[in-house]
Amino acid sequence: MKTTNNISPQLEFFKSQIGKKLDKTPSAAGNWLGGTLLEIDQHSIKVQFEVRPEMCNPAQILHGGVISLMLDDVIGMGNFVAGSDYLMTSINLNVDFLASAKIGEMLEVSAKLVRFGSNVNHWEAIIRKESGKIVAKASSNLIKTHVKIQDLGVQ
Repeated sequence: MKTTNNISPQLEFFKSQIGKKLDKTPSAAGNWLGGTLLEIDQHSIKVQFEVRPEMCNPAQILHGGVISLMLDDVIGMGNFVAGSDYLMTSINLNVDFLASAKIGEMLEVSAKLVRFGSNVNHWEAIIRKESGKIVAKASSNLIKTHVKIQDLGVQ
């Protein structure tokens, strides 16, 4: 897999956040999720989330839209540090919902960069319960925009 070997300021920032609650990132939606960063490098990321009542549907199980948000946001964070000079945005997100999760359960979302391209990056992600049971899995393609990361005014 081709990526840059330089450690970006974005990667340095996120490495400093390992073990901390992610509530001061450039993503307001991600800040609402309030995950804890477990691991990050240029090719992969792991974030832990606790299922809260406001994340659930009327049956008190994790809402599919929140599952999708977790997957998309973790992929987005991973891609943010992958080495592109330009902001990239999702052009698709394919999600398979495989099991439910209840209030209070701890979930781990792991994502890995499958292909680093000049215009499109491809990622795969999975959500697991502490037991190892898979809650959902996803794949996503992100496309390069014309917005330079350095012009965003964020880490």
